[in-house]
Amino acid sequence: MKNLRVFKEFLTDTVNLNPTRLESLEKTSTALSSFVEKSDWEPSNLEWYPQGSWAHETIIKPLSTKEFDADVLAIVDPVDGWTASDYINNLYSTFRGSDLYRDKAHRYSHCVTLDYAAEKRIDIAPCIRNRWGFERLEVCNRDTDEFEESQPKHFTEWLKDKNTLSGNNSFRKVTRLVKYLRDIKTTFTCSSVCLTTLLAHQIQPNDKGSADFADTPSALRTMFERLDTWLQIRPVKPQVSSPFSNEDFAVCWTDDQYSNFRDKVNKYRVWIDDAFEETDRNKSISKWRRVFGDDFGKNEGEQQAKSVTAKAVDHLRENVRAVPATALGFVGDVVDLVKQYGARAIPSTLSNLPYLSQPTWRAVGNHLFSVHLTATLHRSRGGATVCAVSSGDVVPKKMELKFTARLATGMPLNTQDYRVEWRVTNTGEEALAKGQLRGSFVGSNSGGDRWESLEYRGVHFVEAFVIRKRDGVQVSRSDPFYVVIE
Repeated sequence: MKNLRVFKEFLTDTVNLNPTRLESLEKTSTALSSFVEKSDWEPSNLEWYPQGSWAHETIIKPLSTKEFDADVLAIVDPVDGWTASDYINNLYSTFRGSDLYRDKAHRYSHCVTLDYAAEKRIDIAPCIRNRWGFERLEVCNRDTDEFEESQPKHFTEWLKDKNTLSGNNSFRKVTRLVKYLRDIKTTFTCSSVCLTTLLAHQIQPNDKGSADFADTPSALRTMFERLDTWLQIRPVKPQVSSPFSNEDFAVCWTDDQYSNFRDKVNKYRVWIDDAFEETDRNKSISKWRRVFGDDFGKNEGEQQAKSVTAKAVDHLRENVRAVPATALGFVGDVVDLVKQYGARAIPSTLSNLPYLSQPTWRAVGNHLFSVHLTATLHRSRGGATVCAVSSGDVVPKKMELKFTARLATGMPLNTQDYRVEWRVTNTGEEALAKGQLRGSFVGSNSGGDRWESLEYRGVHFVEAFVIRKRDGVQVSRSDPFYVVIE
């Protein structure tokens, strides 16, 4: 399922660089351009030209612990007698001579960087036009003291053309999404320019107006499918070339990093296809979260976590004939409903929530054996058993539940051959307010057992996924065990 509204919210709220930061970037860039223009840096005819993600409109919001960065070319005429390193070293000295920029300035192989701590970084790369009378642009490599031909203007225009072909600004949106995936998952390495180039190469002239690019999730699926196909027939690291120069952007990879990138694109392609093809809306959002993390569909998950009482009321009205409609005009929440009508007040759809983590392991088609959960109530973890608890029973706060995965015979699971991954999910206002909706997987505390503290009023549930140790395959899964905390 496409979940177009959720994708739009995700891009706006989480992925895209917010307008205030873009405005700050524009102001800072203008100030830097004015400073360089008025400084005693010797090169003349300065053209201040944004490049990279900023110019390509694929810049994304940084992770909370990092600043965002932007690239600018300082395009100038050549200075007689200057080598490549002179342009960078002298520009660095110019900034170091300023009280305003002294502590912000750093120099690297191709640029001078102004570092605005915990906010932003701006890389300024000297770029020399028409050296020796040849019509070309060259950036400077301070480490090798060499000039390197580059065509940033042509490259930017090429990317704009690709975005026009894809329609709906989808090339830029997909590029931002993939860069976010790289940064949030940290499972693969790829420079932004290499990643952007690889994605751009997946768009062809006959794609204009194609249904394959009808919207953001369709474009994402199409481009990942094509990229994966391109990578799978190239087991050895290929060149990733600019269409306008001899630059090879694949230098960002070692052979092992390329192999890992190839494997991860293949994995994410499968996950994207699965989420796209899923017809159940909540399950589809959950599967998209497997790709993009917990911030995808966050608002949707929170709203559904708060609406459990309304779902229970609707469930009783529609499915429980013995409950008169007039009896449902009660004042209370889902816990009060369960206390009044028992476990039948819990809707069967409760365990289908969009913030549930999806398994990342392979599962057999049919369960090799059945597994169910039993639970016992304790005053403290490891303390004496107070009583046995069944699914749907109401239990008090500030106590502990011990869950055990058992076979149909009642025997505990053989933990030498199998391990249990537990998916523990909370609902309701209290858990939401504490940021404890959970829904992710946790391991056993010991053997096939899992302890859980009873902290938040509401209806919660626990599921057991049985994994065979020798090959990591899921061979069984329990039904949800509902815990009602008053």
